[in-house]
Amino acid sequence: MAYEFKLPDLGEGLTEGEIARWLVQEGQEIAEDDPLVEIATDKTTVEIPSPAAGVVTKIYVAEGDVVPVGTLLIEIAPSAHDLDQKQTVARARPAHVGTRSANVRATPIVRRIAQELGIDLATITGTGPQGRITEDDVRGTAPAAAPAQTEGRREPIRGVKRQMFEHLTRAHREIPPVTWVEECDFTDADLKLLLPLTLKAVAASLAEFPELNARIEENELVYLDRYDLGVAVQTEQGLVVPVVRACDSRSLDEIDADVKRLAEAAHAGKLTPEELRGGTFTVTSAGKSAGLFTTPLINHPQVAILGVYRIGERPVVRDGAVVVRRMGNISVTFDHRVIDGKRAADFGLAVIARLQA
Repeated sequence: MAYEFKLPDLGEGLTEGEIARWLVQEGQEIAEDDPLVEIATDKTTVEIPSPAAGVVTKIYVAEGDVVPVGTLLIEIAPSAHDLDQKQTVARARPAHVGTRSANVRATPIVRRIAQELGIDLATITGTGPQGRITEDDVRGTAPAAAPAQTEGRREPIRGVKRQMFEHLTRAHREIPPVTWVEECDFTDADLKLLLPLTLKAVAASLAEFPELNARIEENELVYLDRYDLGVAVQTEQGLVVPVVRACDSRSLDEIDADVKRLAEAAHAGKLTPEELRGGTFTVTSAGKSAGLFTTPLINHPQVAILGVYRIGERPVVRDGAVVVRRMGNISVTFDHRVIDGKRAADFGLAVIARLQA
């Protein structure tokens, strides 16, 4: 009996996902836990393994399609052990996916290009090692494209970028944000541990200002009693926000190790859904690229976000004298529907006081 695999619940209130890339093809025999499909959400792109061993008999959703949780994605039948059964599986393929031979040798990228160009790989003789079909083989078979009638290079907004586009559009449309900014003296701070120091200072300050450690669910403000802080990380695929857990109770060294591990996973595209769920508040720091300050968008359904900006030597007045100190700006952007300006400012000052201590 065939196994029907549906888009699973990826958590964090996500109701849909984009089929970023199929890692299998119809007619292919796969083992349990083999890479099956890449799903893009508004958090990251997740590689989902196959839940069963067998032969892929039908792919129902094309790459680039956005479908709700519970949508049937693929059908996997028990393995066929003779040629007749394999041919039966091949004949059962849907026309919209394209006929593919089990003997075709090509990388996933080459198969994807062939699908986009509408080319049947079974009709191509490969010139690569051991008869493997190359990208040049596929493109050499494609008919010449008609001259472009539109100006500029165009590409669809897909994957993490599309999800970020929709997520931030919603946040900007629904939330009335206000940004508060103040200077912070980082002269006595260990800048090698800047982000862990900031996370510890934020967690301690959130305990004093619980309305900032909250989230909006329908018409309720949910106050949270944990301090799992998201850290914005810019990657080649787009912005992702992995979560550093229990920032109130862990040591600086433990938080530092976790921050580095999550950043490496983010840049490698290997963050798990669990590492992106459940953030109660977000911190963003772009280092030298941050400028004097920006106005970051709130990570909905959270209600505030703190930014740390470029730190450098500046002349400041101390006890009536002009001295050189290592200064930077701190910002708090908050949802003015649920947080008063003075409370947000007092929270920001509490964070600064801890960073300057």
